[in-house]
Amino acid sequence: MRGGASATLVRRRAAQADRGAILYVHGFADYFFQEHVAEHYTAQGYDFYAVDLRGYGRSLRDGEVPNYTTDMAVYFEEIDAAIALIREEHSRVVLMGHSTGGLTTSLWAHERRSGELIDALVLNSPWLDVTEPPLLRQVVKLLGRVAPSVKIRGGLGDAYGASIHSSRNGEWDFDVRWKPLAGFPVLAGWIRAVLVAQAKVHAGLDIQVPVLLLHSDRSMLNAREWSEDVSKADAVLDVAGMRKWGPKLGTSVRVVEVKSGMHDLFLSPEPVRAAALAEVDAFLKTA
Repeated sequence: MRGGASATLVRRRAAQADRGAILYVHGFADYFFQEHVAEHYTAQGYDFYAVDLRGYGRSLRDGEVPNYTTDMAVYFEEIDAAIALIREEHSRVVLMGHSTGGLTTSLWAHERRSGELIDALVLNSPWLDVTEPPLLRQVVKLLGRVAPSVKIRGGLGDAYGASIHSSRNGEWDFDVRWKPLAGFPVLAGWIRAVLVAQAKVHAGLDIQVPVLLLHSDRSMLNAREWSEDVSKADAVLDVAGMRKWGPKLGTSVRVVEVKSGMHDLFLSPEPVRAAALAEVDAFLKTA
């Protein structure tokens, strides 16, 4: 990869992969650890792949700034490589993106729309907008251009992390070196890259394959600590932005609200988790 960067592709094979393959792309302060999702889809006849992007999870190298880029399109290189590898064995490929990964995969699907590289796109709480007013966005974009290494925030707060990790109030055991409960520091250059990418979504994309966008029915963005309510809402992103901008992604977009869903809907407590996966299952039968 360019600049000596590296990414990591993990795979779980189905006993009989007669329905194709799925490629999963994670979000910010994240990596792939959702083995139950892989098991769910391999049981249905999909080979399941997931990529840890450069600077994330298994791909994070000593001395690297975690999860940092100044251009979301840089990740197209590893998505291209993963899709090419998967296409050597499969004629049907579904791309799946979560949070910031949902933003990146949406832009990738738009830019690669003429290549017939994927057959469907599934978005799990994609980051399509921020809540800050336009003037502040412009200030941050300027700062990100002239001083990209300036720290905007020390992290994301640990209310969400505490709601999912098994050491606190959640069900899931993941490596907190790669996914700290409070996230990684947020740098100006990275935020600028997100805002530039979101502006492209707001202008309208032209994704040519069927898109399923799933989001919670409500957000809870100001939680300072865990509570039962944090486990029943999106505590990271504003779902209003997903509702607003989801239809702008392409020619065939289905937006589905998942009641009491967490930010990563596939980590929600049961029966919400099963309901989210069932929506994807139904979509894939017709996409």
